[in-house]
Amino acid sequence: MADHDTITSTLAALRTEHRALDDLIAGVGQGASFDQIQLQRLKKRRLLLKDQITRLESRLLPDIIA
Repeated sequence: MADHDTITSTLAALRTEHRALDDLIAGVGQGASFDQIQLQRLKKRRLLLKDQITRLESRLLPDIIA
C-alpha cells in the first residue's frame, strides 16, 4: 500500500509541474519576444513529464486479463 501512496503523491507533483509548464509555455508563446530554443526545451520537458505521468498511471491500474 505504501507503493500506491508513493506513486499517487509523485503523480500529483508531476501533474502540478506539467500544468505550470503549460501556463509558462502559453505565456511565452503570447509574448512578443521569446527564445525559440527555450520554448522547445519547455515543450520537451512537458512531454517527458506527460510520459512519466502515463507510466505511473499505468502502474496504478490493476492487470486485467481479457
